[in-house]
Amino acid sequence: MTLITTPNLDDHDGFYAELLAAHRGLSETQGQALNAQLILILANHIGDREVLTEALELARQR
Repeated sequence: MTLITTPNLDDHDGFYAELLAAHRGLSETQGQALNAQLILILANHIGDREVLTEALELARQR
C-alpha cells in the first residue's frame, strides 16, 4: 500500500470545520490530546506500518 498524497476526501472543507468544532472550548493541552487520540485511532484504522512511516516522514518534511 502506498500513501495517497493527492486530494482524496469528498468533503474536505466540511471535515476541517468539524475538526475545528471538535477543538472549540478545549485548552491547548486538551486540543493536543484530542489530536493525539485522533492520530492513534486513524493509525490503527490504517494498520500498515510502512504507510504510517511514510506519512510521518512526509509530515516532518512539511
